[in-house]
Amino acid sequence: MIHTGKFIVIEGLEGAGKSTAVSIVKSCIEQAGHSLICTREPGGTAMAEAIRECVKKDWQNETVTTEAELLLMYAARAQLLHNVIHPALAAGDWVLGDRHDMSSQAYQGGGREIPQALIQPLRDITLKGFVPHFTFYLDVEPSVGLQRARGRGELDRIEQLDISFFERTRARYLSLAKQDDNCVVINTMQPIESVHQDIQFAIQQFLAV
Repeated sequence: MIHTGKFIVIEGLEGAGKSTAVSIVKSCIEQAGHSLICTREPGGTAMAEAIRECVKKDWQNETVTTEAELLLMYAARAQLLHNVIHPALAAGDWVLGDRHDMSSQAYQGGGREIPQALIQPLRDITLKGFVPHFTFYLDVEPSVGLQRARGRGELDRIEQLDISFFERTRARYLSLAKQDDNCVVINTMQPIESVHQDIQFAIQQFLAV
């Protein structure tokens, strides 16, 4: 499929400030004159949102297996790509995603320690080589991020996991970001004004290309 729009993704742990980053990047893209659609993962379509509820819900006495969690993530992603992202990009719209495939590689691959050999076939089936044009990884110490997340209210099933899970997830995020020339790492533990400035600078640099 030929795309004329651009796909920008914002990644990060809980409490990294993704919502604020989405707002800043959205404003810069729209000011540059581009039509923009915002998405979130898992979610973004009726079916994908139902899958999101399955993923985040505490199923009480039923254990959600790592395999089920992984498959649900890619099922939701398949729906979003086919029904929203690809059509929007083909029409020339830009898409700004709150999470995408890097999340699955970090959370399920890093945090859950699912081998890449098991994840890669799902990536091949779902993505077919499709990657974002630009990614922001908002980096935060897990303890800091989770403290911020608790300040927003009750934590979901994944947010309640042990700190070691998030430490593994962060380590995988940093590794993936280092390997991706189209990814910029934003230190969200610096003063908020500096965080905003770094985000604005990065998106403006991308827009200027």
